Amino acid sequence: MERGHTLAIDLGGSKLLLALIEAGRVLDRMEVPTDRAAGPEAWVAQMAALARAWTGRFVRAGITVTGLVKDNLWQALNPETLAIPGRFALYEAAKRALGVPITLCNDAHAAAWGEHVQGAGQGKDIVFLTISTGIGGGVVSGGQLLRGRGGLAASFGQHLPQPEGPEERFEDGASGRWIAAQGAMAGLPDDARAVFAAAADGQDWAGDVVQTSAGRVARLCQNLQLTFDPDVFVIGGGVGLAPGYMDRMVASVAHVPPLLRPAFVLAALGKNAGVIGVADLSTRNQSNREDMK
Repeated sequence: MERGHTLAIDLGGSKLLLALIEAGRVLDRMEVPTDRAAGPEAWVAQMAALARAWTGRFVRAGITVTGLVKDNLWQALNPETLAIPGRFALYEAAKRALGVPITLCNDAHAAAWGEHVQGAGQGKDIVFLTISTGIGGGVVSGGQLLRGRGGLAASFGQHLPQPEGPEERFEDGASGRWIAAQGAMAGLPDDARAVFAAAADGQDWAGDVVQTSAGRVARLCQNLQLTFDPDVFVIGGGVGLAPGYMDRMVASVAHVPPLLRPAFVLAALGKNAGVIGVADLSTRNQSNREDMK
């Protein structure tokens, strides 16, 4: 049984989100833009400063971050999404700053778990994709979150092309960062939202950019269907949840035979998927530690 509230923190390439959570309910939340140049020590200090508003109300903390979390250390998978110099001792830094037991998790893994326990993938085998600044993923199969040997499971955005293709990660040609770069070349602000606005305004070039991204992600999901054969793909992230984006994905696979065709649903928890997921994992971890005493 859960005792006390959980502080859940989601640090990504575009936002730092803190939430106070009890039994899967978000009691309070605050969100600020990520200062991408600040660095991990400053990010942890900012987490602690913001969390002081809830001092005494939480007994544990779950922190979910973009990149690789292994052996309580944190490092970048794609520095273009969020640059982390070397391997940062996130667990120790967060424990000192917050003063409570800490659970760490990759952001997409945490969001996948949140959607499995309380969102659009309840009781199902799911592949979760977050299309945001970068592209991440998570897989829940047989009620278990797949992490892999080194915590790299479902790092879909880091997939590499065929040897004869361009040397870039998958997310470098489909993510929100890529969409924003296409807009910047057309004279728009360096922000994916500006491209979506131009597409909604009927500008064909912008519609083509969004369609290219959605089509590439849908194609990735065709391959993932053949790999994991999930019940459903849960689509999240700021780009994935943008109006019309998933509709473009659905249209891109309409020609695929039903047995091979990915089924898509929008993430039900929105921006809260990661914090709800990591809060649940944090509570389970504390319960396990208490059972072992």
